[in-house]
Amino acid sequence: MLNIHPLTGTIGAEVSGVDLTAQLDQTLAGELRAALARHQVLFFEQQFLSIDAQKRLTQAFGPLMQLPYVSPMVGKPEVIRVLKEADEEGGVFGGEWHQDFSFLEHPPAGAVLSALDVPTHGGDTLWINQHAAWENLAPGLQDQLRGRDAMHVGKPYGVKWAPPVAERSGASIQMSRGDPTADVEQRHPAVIRHPVTGCEGMFLNPQYVVRLDGMSETESEPVLANIQRHAMQPEFCCRYRWRAGAVAIWDNLFTQHYAVNDYAGSRREMYRTAFSGPAPRTLAV
Repeated sequence: MLNIHPLTGTIGAEVSGVDLTAQLDQTLAGELRAALARHQVLFFEQQFLSIDAQKRLTQAFGPLMQLPYVSPMVGKPEVIRVLKEADEEGGVFGGEWHQDFSFLEHPPAGAVLSALDVPTHGGDTLWINQHAAWENLAPGLQDQLRGRDAMHVGKPYGVKWAPPVAERSGASIQMSRGDPTADVEQRHPAVIRHPVTGCEGMFLNPQYVVRLDGMSETESEPVLANIQRHAMQPEFCCRYRWRAGAVAIWDNLFTQHYAVNDYAGSRREMYRTAFSGPAPRTLAV
């Protein structure tokens, strides 16, 4: 029996009573999709997924995606090994508030992350409920966003906004760097409507959004920074402490997430897959 326990008052739920290593029937898959629409992030303990099981689970939410710029596992093009060895210095993969690959024309609708090896402490992940943040945003800021587009670029992978070497993730994750195609602006609506719940939410994040349509980067910066400060309030967030065997599934279009880089000297290894869904343009408010 599927048991769902909200993690906070606004985002996230812990789910028990399900074996994700087994083939999911259509009824159970539908219940999980409904739970994801309602809670935006789902957490499962003690699953220890194989790669094949993780791919099957991902496909219960949408078609598997192969993502650009980050090298996948050999022979497994849809799987990214998210690894930081104990002796690696510098940044961490996903160590900024973001929505995965929002600078693509069709960003992932969601993702599945399973934990293999985690630190005894540290290495948590945080998520923001973009619907709750939007609902509580000042009306004047809502007016600036509704019906407007935002411009996204692949900062970590391009030339113009390439991060300093000391802040980049280590050698365990191979990425394309200095690619000018990642600097090309991709236009997405700043506010979108969830296809299941009908709730509106912001499709904005500081990692990839550089400006609002009709405004320069300089003009946009204080507006976007103010909106992000609002979205990061604890009332709109949840924080998850990973344990080996745990699995998280999240809605990438209606949440932001952040990988905390506070486990120097410890090893952290996870597998990530992504699933596709509607393009943000089709969800514009």
